Amino acid sequence: MQIPRRVSIVLFGDFELLDAFGPVQLFSRVPEEFSITLVGPTAGPVRSRQGTHVTADTSYADAETPDIALVPGGIGTRGLVADPSFLSWLGTWARPASLVTSVCTGSALLAAAGLLEGYRATSNKRAFDWASSHGDNVTWVREARWVVDRDRWTSSGVTAGMDMTHALIADQLGADAAAEASASIEYEPHTDPDADPFARVSRDA
Repeated sequence: MQIPRRVSIVLFGDFELLDAFGPVQLFSRVPEEFSITLVGPTAGPVRSRQGTHVTADTSYADAETPDIALVPGGIGTRGLVADPSFLSWLGTWARPASLVTSVCTGSALLAAAGLLEGYRATSNKRAFDWASSHGDNVTWVREARWVVDRDRWTSSGVTAGMDMTHALIADQLGADAAAEASASIEYEPHTDPDADPFARVSRDA
């Protein structure tokens, strides 16, 4: 990866704000190491699930290959898993990245785009049955806060994306850098990827 590492976050209509901006908050604490680009259907405003509009820096068509691709979840994933044009773009764009990551039901999009074939992965436990119905050769892990399998990092629901990002920063920069990033925002991360207090939740949401 080049320095700073290019982190590109995929936005789409009805994405979940914290899925995207929890990781952004942590990456932004180390600006000399990570640069962040928001990628949307077009450059300009994208409406989140919460109604807040976020400005994408660039369009899908113009987005450069990142070092780290991050796909959030949200109710908007429900339609995109059946959108051939989006899935074709996502698969082509994200595959060359050094790391392909997701938060919540973003892993369903990775799976539908063929980016999790032969990998272990997890997703939001309230939508686990739905998310895990995508992909042909994905080993879905129900009980996990986040899962790392080689160059794929997937996390459970919403706030788990911050735990995954903390772990990713530790992997890239060392434990001290990750600890300082989390301390600077007064955030106490879960550090055990297998400790998932929400795994017993099975209803779809």
